Amino acid sequence: MKALVAKQFGALDTLVIEERPAPVPGAGEVRVDVRAAGVNFPDLLVIGGTYQHLPPLPFIPGKECAGVVNAVGAGVKLIKPGDRVMVQIEHGAFAQQVVAKEMQCHVIPAALDFASAAALGLTYMTAHFALVERAQLKPGEVVLVTGAAGGVGLATVQIAKALGATVLAAVSSPDKAAAAKASGADHIIDVSVADLKNNLREQVYAAVGKRGADVILDNVGGDVFDAALRAIAWSGRMLVIGFTSGRIPEIKAGLILVKNISVIGMQISDYRDRQPGKFRAVRQQLLDMCSAGKLRPHVMAAFPLERYAEALALVKDRKVIGKVVLTTN
Repeated sequence: MKALVAKQFGALDTLVIEERPAPVPGAGEVRVDVRAAGVNFPDLLVIGGTYQHLPPLPFIPGKECAGVVNAVGAGVKLIKPGDRVMVQIEHGAFAQQVVAKEMQCHVIPAALDFASAAALGLTYMTAHFALVERAQLKPGEVVLVTGAAGGVGLATVQIAKALGATVLAAVSSPDKAAAAKASGADHIIDVSVADLKNNLREQVYAAVGKRGADVILDNVGGDVFDAALRAIAWSGRMLVIGFTSGRIPEIKAGLILVKNISVIGMQISDYRDRQPGKFRAVRQQLLDMCSAGKLRPHVMAAFPLERYAEALALVKDRKVIGKVVLTTN
C-alpha cells in the first residue's frame, strides 16, 4: 500500500510517499481501506516533533479517516467487512489502509460521504467534549469561538448553536466571516482590527451586552486569547483548545480569582483512550445530529494523497476554512 511516511521529525519537506506492507489486524482490530483522511493542525505538530504524544520513527501521520472495512481480527463484534466506517487514531491515517481498534471505528450512515465522515471526526469530537463535558454549556448562554472558521471553530459554532447558545464567531477576514455565518453564528467578531486588546471586548459588548461571553473556546492563543479573556463574563469558562498563533498565553491568577472564572483544558485523545465508551456514545450523537441536518461538515478541498504537501501547507498557513482531506485511489 502507499503511505505518507515521516522518517524524522522536522519540516514538511522531509515527508515521503512510499510502499508499505499491508497492515494485519490483530485480535480486536479492524483493517480499513481508506477513502478520505482529515488533515488537522495537530498533524503538523506531530510531524514537527512538538506534539505532546510522539510516535516512534518512522511513522505514518494522520489522526482520522473514513473508508471501508476489508478485514477484522478475532473477537471483533461491532464491525464487519464491507461496513463504511469513520476512524479516530493517534497516527496512521495518511495511507491507503489502516488498522485500528474496534472501539476506534464507527459505522457511518449510507448518506454520509467519506470526506464528510472524515471531517466529522477529531474537530467535532473536540468541540462537543469541550462544550458539553468540560464547559457544561447551558441553553441561552453566550459562546465566543476564536478561530471560528477553522475545523474546530466551525464545528463549535454548529454544535453550540444546535445546543441553544448565542454564538459569537471571532474571525480575521470576510470569507471566514461568511463561513461562520453560514454555519449558524449569530454575531461576527473581527480580530483583524487595530487595538485588539480593547476592540474585541467592545465588539462583544455591542453584540450581547456588558455581561460578556459565558463560554470562550479558544483555538488561537497569543493576542487573540489575551483580548478574548477580557470579554469573559463573571463566572465564565475559558476553554483552552490550541495555539495556532504560535504563542502559548499566560494568565495571572488574580484575574481568575476576581472574575470567578474557570480556565479549562481540553485534549480529546485522552477521552478516546481513557473513556472509549463515552467517546463512542458522543460520536453516535454527532452522527445523529448530522443526519438530522444540525451539523454540516465543511470540506474546503480534497487532495489526492500524492498532493499532501499542498493540503498540509494550507493548514500550516491557516488558510483552511473548515477542513481539507486527503483521498486515496
